[in-house]
Amino acid sequence: MAAGSAIQIPSRLPLLLTHEGVLLPGSTMRTSVDSPRNMQLVRSRLLKGTSLRSTIIGVIPNTSDPTSDCDDLPSLHRIGTAALAVQVVGSNWPKPHYTLLVTGLCRFQILQLLKEKPYPVAEVEQLDRLEQFTNQHKSEEELGELSEQFYKYAVQLVEMLDMSVPAVAKLRRLLDNLPREALPDILTSIIRTSNQEKLQILDAVRLEERFKMTIPLLVRQIEGLKLLQKTRKPKQDDDKRIVAIRPNRRINHIPSTTEDEEEEEDHDDVVMLEKKIRTSSMSEQALKLCLKEIKRLKKMPQSMPEYALTRNYLELMVELPWNKSTKDRLEIRAARILLDNDHYAMEKLKKRVLEYLAVRQLKNNLKGPILCFVGPPGVGKTSVGRSIAKTLGREFHRIALGGVCDQSDIRGHRRTYVGSMPGRIINGLKTVGVNNPVFLLDEVDKLGKSLQGDPAAALLEVLDPEQNHNFTDHYLNVAFDLSQVLFIATANTTATIPPALLDRMEIIQVPGYTQEEKIEIAHRHLIPKQLEQHGLTPQQIQIPQVTTLDIITRYTREAGVRSLDRKLGAICRAVAVKVAEGQHKETKPDRAEVGEGEDCKEHVTEDAKPESISDAADLALPPEMPILIDFHALKDILGPPMYETEVSERLSQPGVAIGLAWTPLGGEIMFVEASRMDGEGQLTLTGQLGDVMKESAHLAISWLRSNAKRYQLTNASGSFDLLDNTDIHLHFPAGAVTKDGPSAGVTIVTCLASLFSGRLVCSDVAMTGEITLRGLVLPVGGIKDKVLAAHRAGLKRVIIPQRNEKDLEEIAVNVRQDLTFIMASCLDEVLNAAFDGGFAVKPIVEHLNSKL
Repeated sequence: MAAGSAIQIPSRLPLLLTHEGVLLPGSTMRTSVDSPRNMQLVRSRLLKGTSLRSTIIGVIPNTSDPTSDCDDLPSLHRIGTAALAVQVVGSNWPKPHYTLLVTGLCRFQILQLLKEKPYPVAEVEQLDRLEQFTNQHKSEEELGELSEQFYKYAVQLVEMLDMSVPAVAKLRRLLDNLPREALPDILTSIIRTSNQEKLQILDAVRLEERFKMTIPLLVRQIEGLKLLQKTRKPKQDDDKRIVAIRPNRRINHIPSTTEDEEEEEDHDDVVMLEKKIRTSSMSEQALKLCLKEIKRLKKMPQSMPEYALTRNYLELMVELPWNKSTKDRLEIRAARILLDNDHYAMEKLKKRVLEYLAVRQLKNNLKGPILCFVGPPGVGKTSVGRSIAKTLGREFHRIALGGVCDQSDIRGHRRTYVGSMPGRIINGLKTVGVNNPVFLLDEVDKLGKSLQGDPAAALLEVLDPEQNHNFTDHYLNVAFDLSQVLFIATANTTATIPPALLDRMEIIQVPGYTQEEKIEIAHRHLIPKQLEQHGLTPQQIQIPQVTTLDIITRYTREAGVRSLDRKLGAICRAVAVKVAEGQHKETKPDRAEVGEGEDCKEHVTEDAKPESISDAADLALPPEMPILIDFHALKDILGPPMYETEVSERLSQPGVAIGLAWTPLGGEIMFVEASRMDGEGQLTLTGQLGDVMKESAHLAISWLRSNAKRYQLTNASGSFDLLDNTDIHLHFPAGAVTKDGPSAGVTIVTCLASLFSGRLVCSDVAMTGEITLRGLVLPVGGIKDKVLAAHRAGLKRVIIPQRNEKDLEEIAVNVRQDLTFIMASCLDEVLNAAFDGGFAVKPIVEHLNSKL
């Protein structure tokens, strides 16, 4: 628009009816259009128009357009704003509508409504002259005192804002460059005002009236900013900003003292984060990456999703213990006492920990060992890991790996993924806050495998002493040193652990406990713990060792002590009921003494009757302290015994032998039963047997058939061919349990020899060993657990392979004294030891046949 030219709006204007906001001359507003008449106006006038005049429309405030074309127009507001449509954006979601960006030009007054459909058109009269906005040479004297006062307040308000923001600086320049008559409308649209106040400004046609109405609004805004400055801490002058400005990441204030700048810097989170990064002791590579990320963070709008991700990443990097560690307690004598107090037995584990302490005394920079405790459940693998951390004076963190089937649980997710997070190793280090904790990797044998990767393969880098000093988590993307971490893995069996992972760990077997060890553990640890948990004292309950032995042998059958602990808990609960009832009955006479004599008399009479009945049932009497738990009390509390000694009853007929088996839960005795019947020479095997055990059965029957004459073994018809018209059925009881392994070979041979000879196997003999087709007995594993199972079952003799004699040194002396061990190198020795009086062998007589 050229200066000095008289610019007029059209005398006829299409009307846009708005109800949400008020458009003032000189300001810009974005409004949504979805009513029928307004939509028709946009389609017919704005979208199809080709001239500048077609983009000028009249915006009528405080008037809502009817939702239907059939409805009549409401009464229109008298004053409107002629506007220039700058932008039109259409959308079909959630319903068809347009969004208009319009800029106000001047006020107009409606003279006459010319038509209502398809959109309203009115004849208008222009109230403001556009040429006034282009004339910038009016003298200040003509504006008068109101104009000067308004200008003073406007400058004061703008200078209270952050001048470093470009929009604020531009507004300050506009105050000097724009004509004064345009300022009331522009500032009213910027400051915080209601629609009603803006409507009043729009209706003020006279300039003096407009100044008078706008000055109080400026004063109110100035007072509000002053109050905010007093009540809120200055951060980035966000409270002073009224216009919509992108938050500035740097601390740029109006000129102030150095002390004020330092105070502002302390309150800026990003600068504080940068300080923490620079003062942290992270590696050079990590520091370089963090400084690069902090630069990106400063330039990034806070509304961006990546802002929160980057900030979380930097906060994690600061919190990680890059160079923070605890000092080890290296006193071997104190460590031995502490380990002995916490755990009974477990000599191998204690010896290994003391060795580590001794070497640490001699060499400070020793890498953390990687141990794997393998043993049945309930023997204390997890608790001994916690005791090791306590002994060393280190932090302890347990990571449960059972069922983990995603390698990201170990290595973490890459930061490009939504919801990414570090792996469990880095999270654990963040939790403990030091770089040399004791990490317990629980149930490492139960790791899964899925499409998300193999977590066992991801553990290879963690548990390799030559690699874990440079462990790279996907989330961190920088190396972290794990060499000072003491990793302890636990497992029930090594069969399911991948060989490569097993090779990186030092395997320490944790066998099951003997009966004597269980009794000691119960009286040293379990019973005091249960008494404390149930609020009992040793003066209220006594559990003698004979009772504990009954619980161990007749109510539990396990390698560990978990079931024993639960049974002791059940006993303590039953005693707690007795003690609580006794205390309740003892308080009754005290309450009776407070009443009258007659009441007391009646009370005694009533109580006398239950006491007489209680001779048969002592539940009504207060128990005598301490309550002694004997066999009868056990039967009342725990019910009838769950396990009985059934060895002699099971071996009352030929064709039954006792074998020894190893399971992840410890050793077990296993009965092998055989029967024969008329048939076609088939061998039937039942009991969910694996391929190796089936092959052992075929080996046994083949060896017996080849040696039938030697041992005088015949079938039912007297033939030395044991399968001639005879079917054999071998069964391994507990059919629901899967069984496999070669160690049942000697037991199957003994069972079949008993079946075909008609002799009974000794009832106190158990055996284990692998056989060959030539009758040799080969060594097997799990000897200690198997021997302990035989000892628990009350057996007296155990037949084991000759080459397993070295494994007997691991067995406690008292167990070896109670058992007789028979070392067998061939099946002849096994059969001689398994039957009373030996197993007779018929000498082979060579007959000389004449060739004449």
